[in-house]
Amino acid sequence: MKIDIKKIKRSIDKVNNYSVVKKTPLERQEQLSSRFENNIYLKREDLQPIHSFKIRGAMNKFSRLPASKLNNGVIAASAGNHAQGVALSAKKIKCRAVIVMPEITPFIKIKAVKNYGAEVVLHGENFAESMEYALELAEKEKMTFVHPYDDLDVIIGQGTIGKEILENFTKPIHAIFCCVGGGGLVSGVAAYVKAMHPEIKIIGVEAKGSEAMTKSLKSKKRVTLKQVALFAEGAAVKRVGEHNYMICKDYVDEMLVVDNDSICAAIKDVFEDSRIILEPAGALAVAGIKQYVEKNKNKIKHENIIGIASGANLNFDRLRFVSERAEIGEQREAIIAVTIPEKPGAFKSFCEQIGKRNITEFNYRFSDETEAQIFTGISIEHISEVKKIITSLESVGLKAIDLTANEMAKLHLRHLVGGHAPQAKNELMYRFEFPEKPGALMNFLQCLNKGWNISLFHYRNHGADTARVLVGIQVPAKQMKTFKKFLSHLGYPYWDETENPGYRLFLSK
Repeated sequence: MKIDIKKIKRSIDKVNNYSVVKKTPLERQEQLSSRFENNIYLKREDLQPIHSFKIRGAMNKFSRLPASKLNNGVIAASAGNHAQGVALSAKKIKCRAVIVMPEITPFIKIKAVKNYGAEVVLHGENFAESMEYALELAEKEKMTFVHPYDDLDVIIGQGTIGKEILENFTKPIHAIFCCVGGGGLVSGVAAYVKAMHPEIKIIGVEAKGSEAMTKSLKSKKRVTLKQVALFAEGAAVKRVGEHNYMICKDYVDEMLVVDNDSICAAIKDVFEDSRIILEPAGALAVAGIKQYVEKNKNKIKHENIIGIASGANLNFDRLRFVSERAEIGEQREAIIAVTIPEKPGAFKSFCEQIGKRNITEFNYRFSDETEAQIFTGISIEHISEVKKIITSLESVGLKAIDLTANEMAKLHLRHLVGGHAPQAKNELMYRFEFPEKPGALMNFLQCLNKGWNISLFHYRNHGADTARVLVGIQVPAKQMKTFKKFLSHLGYPYWDETENPGYRLFLSK
């Protein structure tokens, strides 16, 4: 199959769906540009009526369908954004629309599709299974199937993004970065831009575990992934489109693959620059830009680089994961396991070695008479600091292990440190609010009686002006009066949780 990009370019020039589609702005990302010493711009497709570029391809497809193809309605398979594009387009021309969506589709996308009047059918664990079922329904009910990417009319609709970029940005462009799922966006943009300016690099970005286009281009044929990662569900397909592959093999200069932590970091970067929250697939281009510039930092300076912010349909409950992993993805948080001797003063020695670095998380539970295991998160400026921290800890006899790249530690271990401690005699459990400033923890430790042992310590940085801390302290009964005096002199808000049923069930002896 031969693809004529000049013909595609002429078709893109004729598209006029701006009664529904919005011409989106190009916005310079000031902080990213400064950090990476290049001029980084975002094409704000999150500002479309459905908060995604997918409305372009869907609307163009509908505008070219004859009435006979619409009589029984249309059907589509989608993880969400194409679904909304089809649903809104169908609403505009008063046509029945049925959307088959994977069962894992975020509720925000399901709700949006229904709000446009489309019928939603949840089927399958992934896009491939939804697609198969949608094709069965299309044949059974004589409906017109609207493919999310492997359709020239859809590709042409997405290609209007490339046209707008060239119309609005008259300076030389080094590269345009596109997220890649099935390949509709990158093939449309590549076809138009390469027909006009073949010197501009087109770079596709995929999520790790969903790199169908990367593997296809490497194999010189379309490949089908056995499994597909679903974090960036808007770009999670097992097999790229045939038309898309044919365009990409000739006109995409490079493919990049980024992991979940890098995607989370990119979401945070865009938020800090523009106060918008992209979905994971929508942030792929930014994650790719960062990886590309970092890899070529000695070659690329002050170039104009454009990324397509392709969508912003993020489930609110995903923000917790995004926030937690963003600092690791940005390599601004180190996770370290430290072994300290179980004796008074050891914990203070550990804190002295950390110094004024911000502790993002701290988990410790007494379990052994001789040694204690600490799980801690520490803010860093650069990943090279981790080695220095470990060397500093080991210089005072504290064994330390870097867990920053340990997936089990990042996903599970940080939430599981703890348990019953039958050896922790005379344990009191108190909850404190420390002021979120350097020296607050050391002040607490210095006020402690040297004979009292800390048997549990849990702290997470919640991004507030106070730090919430749970502390277990072994205090002999005869010293309770002294302990009460310590609490009153400390000056921090506190709550006695010794009788808390949660503590009794999971942490006490």
